[in-house]
Amino acid sequence: MTRYVLAMVLLPLFSIATVFATAAPQSSRAEIQRSASEVLDRTYPALGPGAAVLVARGDTVLFRSARGEADIEKHVKLRPESVFRIGSVSKQFSAAGLLKLVEAGKVKLDDPLSKYVPGYPGGERITILQLLNHTSGVRNYTDIPGYMDGPVRRDLTTAQMIDVFKNEPPDFAPGSKWAYSNSGYVLVGAVIEAASGKPWYTYLDEVLFKPLGMKHTGYGGNPTFAAQQVRGYSSGAGSVAPMRPLSMTQPHAAGALLSNIDDLFIWNRALHEGRVLQSATYKQMITPAGAAAETGYGFGLFDRKMRNRDALWHGGGIFGFVSSLAYLPGPDITVVVLENDDASNSGYGLTRKLAAMALGEPYPEMRAVAIEPAALKAAEGVYRFGGDVTRVLRVVDGKLTAQRGSNPRSGTDADRRGRFPLCQRF
Repeated sequence: MTRYVLAMVLLPLFSIATVFATAAPQSSRAEIQRSASEVLDRTYPALGPGAAVLVARGDTVLFRSARGEADIEKHVKLRPESVFRIGSVSKQFSAAGLLKLVEAGKVKLDDPLSKYVPGYPGGERITILQLLNHTSGVRNYTDIPGYMDGPVRRDLTTAQMIDVFKNEPPDFAPGSKWAYSNSGYVLVGAVIEAASGKPWYTYLDEVLFKPLGMKHTGYGGNPTFAAQQVRGYSSGAGSVAPMRPLSMTQPHAAGALLSNIDDLFIWNRALHEGRVLQSATYKQMITPAGAAAETGYGFGLFDRKMRNRDALWHGGGIFGFVSSLAYLPGPDITVVVLENDDASNSGYGLTRKLAAMALGEPYPEMRAVAIEPAALKAAEGVYRFGGDVTRVLRVVDGKLTAQRGSNPRSGTDADRRGRFPLCQRF
């Protein structure tokens, strides 16, 4: 057996071998509820951080439940209606809010940033569209070395937030490349404020949340509203610690919203049914274009595949929390996963599993089996997967690990803490 073939056989076996059991299609509501409950029970312990999840087809909720604790010190259980920080899932709300201003004739997508933020360096060459789809080249402030270790704790105004990154050298010429930038969405918030005359979060509340009846969605920088939020944690190396401190003024329009699974379901139905934006505007929002096309990023939404079906998705990671919101337009499926553990790597994978169940095409069940140490040792090596993509397999502490480039090794505590990069990026 060649090393390439061996890799195909053993790569999924980072710490254990897995064998796949045949699973029959499960499409009824009762079967989805049973299967989803079993997955949640395996994924989240009763004691410790957990998640609230919702799965729906059209307007019909197929599964709605929660596991784990909202407060591990007091052993308060998470509930389906619990409120979480949603991190970068906020971006689609900010994008839709700005697009409402476009529809009202107050903003144009090809307007220069300088029209709304006078004096911003190079702002005359950056368009509003480039801010929305991450092709502006504006440096991502959460990537500034050391910024997330201290400066992120300060309460800042919009102008002060812009001062954090405005003199950072751009990553590239506007429109020439794609790079995820929270700074770009801080500027989206600034444009909303300039065009509406209101704080970005007040504007979103008035034009989106209140009209849609989203009573549990709002600004995390508002202490009164934030009091509804469950506690957030960070786990790793067998322990759980309270989330790191962060001023919720700083994620701004890039990631400062709070919500729950019920409100995000309301949002998905409204946005994707045409009750938020006009059809032409909505099409622009969900259609990656220009330098963003290869990455598959529209405005606050990624174009992805789930079980070979088109899916519109965005995740979020912020101190204490991980979020995932997906919509499959063909079968009209919504999946929401909100976790109160920023070290969790379960959100996106669980979203895919739940979507597959709703499609009637569940992923096969995986069962762990013991593998002889000699067999694991024989799998060590460097494997090439086409082009320049390589993975290094090594046995570490009796476990088979895989490492791609400089990423943390899969199957280690570092991997568990670091596999979800948006945890440091909102």
